[in-house]
Amino acid sequence: MTRVKRGYIARKRRKKILAFVSGSRGAHSKLFRTANQRKARALVSVHRDRGKRKRDLRRLWITRINAAARANGVSYNRFIQYLYKRQLLPNRKTLAQIAVLDSNCFSTILKNLSYDEINR
Repeated sequence: MTRVKRGYIARKRRKKILAFVSGSRGAHSKLFRTANQRKARALVSVHRDRGKRKRDLRRLWITRINAAARANGVSYNRFIQYLYKRQLLPNRKTLAQIAVLDSNCFSTILKNLSYDEINR
């Protein structure tokens, strides 16, 4: 039987997978089968952690807003409740940036809001 020289497509696919896992240690970056398993696991982790990152950042923003609001004598939930009552939809990322970078601006926002309606 004559020798069949395979085309470049399979080699190209294997090289692409090995390039994807090139930062791994040991056989995971050298052998195709283990590299393929590592790639599958990495893609699962990336997909899972994409949503987790969003949750973690939202928790961080809420913590920062809460700290800044409490420094001005108001709790986070009262602050957000009043924003909703005034039909101001809060962007927590922006509020957290204001709270961290410009505390005077954040305290001005709090002073402009009247909390009498909530505290009744």
